Amino acid sequence: MGIKPLVRMALLWHFGKVVGSFIKEEILEMFKDFYKHSSFLKSLNNTFLVLIPKKSGAEDLGDFRPISLLGGLYKLLAKVLANRLKKVVGKVVSTSQNAFVRGRQILDASLIANEVIDTWQKRKEKGLICKLDIEKAYASINWKFLLKVLQKMGFGSKWVGWMWSCLSSAKFSVLVNGVPAGFFPSTKGLRQGDPLSPYLFVMGMEVLDVLIRRAVEGGFLSGCNIRGGSGPPLNISHLFFVDDTIIFCEARKDHLTHLNWILLWFEATSGLRINLAKSEIILVGEVVEMEELVVELGCRVGSLPSQYLGLPLGAPNRAPYIWDGVEERVRRRLALWKRQYISKGGRVTL
Repeated sequence: MGIKPLVRMALLWHFGKVVGSFIKEEILEMFKDFYKHSSFLKSLNNTFLVLIPKKSGAEDLGDFRPISLLGGLYKLLAKVLANRLKKVVGKVVSTSQNAFVRGRQILDASLIANEVIDTWQKRKEKGLICKLDIEKAYASINWKFLLKVLQKMGFGSKWVGWMWSCLSSAKFSVLVNGVPAGFFPSTKGLRQGDPLSPYLFVMGMEVLDVLIRRAVEGGFLSGCNIRGGSGPPLNISHLFFVDDTIIFCEARKDHLTHLNWILLWFEATSGLRINLAKSEIILVGEVVEMEELVVELGCRVGSLPSQYLGLPLGAPNRAPYIWDGVEERVRRRLALWKRQYISKGGRVTL
């Protein structure tokens, strides 16, 4: 590490030590008041929005991602609540979700998806992979839906009240050339940058997980049965990583009809809508009635090999060309690191 980062860290530590003694009691009083009354000063939850382009040459409003700049005191409170939520989220969401749960990794979802494709191909079975993209996922989720989910998962009325206070008290102001342009309230959505948002969203997605699992149990959908060892086969019907959803089912029109109904029900209750323009169906094996299947769901047709969570999907593992994109991204990331203030030993390591 270079000299300048060390100086900055030392100054921040000294500033926190000096100022902390003055504001410590007031912060603790705020926490006690929130614990008792499930409320705090609304001005503490004022949020500034900065629009970050999703791609180069962004022009339309949809090409920008709103990032929330939260107040320090609210973020401190939300972080404490998020740390508590982190300890139990793995107990209330299924193993099909691999995001923001301790012990689960993004690589797990990619490996399982490739295992499903490999199983279908070895058995010479027909299958469908539905890669679904949720439109404006964080910004459109319904608050009352989230609170109902928390209640069904067994969270007490006090915790639900805390979550409602954190969600409903937020007011937003868009920074135009660095200047706030007035505040306005919101009636739905989670904020990018709020420590609570990832965990609340994952718990909201658990409803879609339950709908799909019940459809599989009722015979309305069927995933892929993977046999491992001497135990019973494991049925893989879907995988979630935040809003990146992948569903496996047989190449049958009635199954896609059932899936379409499930997605409509989920949208009606949660406010989360599938973006068909970014979603796709990938066919595995020789599927004759391809056009009918595509029309049923209404999204475009993809092909293997593809990409899922930034990693190759359905490509031969030993083929070197499939890792070209991954290698290039790693090179770009390393190039950014090299520009930073890194010691000579660190640069040699890179």
